[in-house]
Amino acid sequence: MTSSRTSQNTVQRAEEITARTVNKERARAGESKTASKSSTDDMSSSRRGGKRSHSGAQGPQDDQLYAEAQRRDLHGRSSMDKAELKRALGH
Repeated sequence: MTSSRTSQNTVQRAEEITARTVNKERARAGESKTASKSSTDDMSSSRRGGKRSHSGAQGPQDDQLYAEAQRRDLHGRSSMDKAELKRALGH
C-alpha cells in the first residue's frame, strides 16, 4: 500500500461522505424528489457532529491503521492484516 494510494482513498471516502451528507440534508429540507426513511427520521448531520465517526464495531479502518503504523515506523506493516495492525498498535 503506497502513501499516494492511501491518501487518494481517503480523499475519495471524504468526497463520498460529503455527497451523502449534502443529499441527506436536501432530503430533510424537502428539496429532493425521493427520500429514504433514514434520511428524514435520523438525527441531522449538524446535530450529530461526528458522534458516529470512527466508532463502529470494527474500530478504525485499515488505511487509518496503516497510516498510524507508518507514522510510528512499524516494521512489517505492509504484510499485516487489520487484526495484526490493531494488535501491533495496541488498539
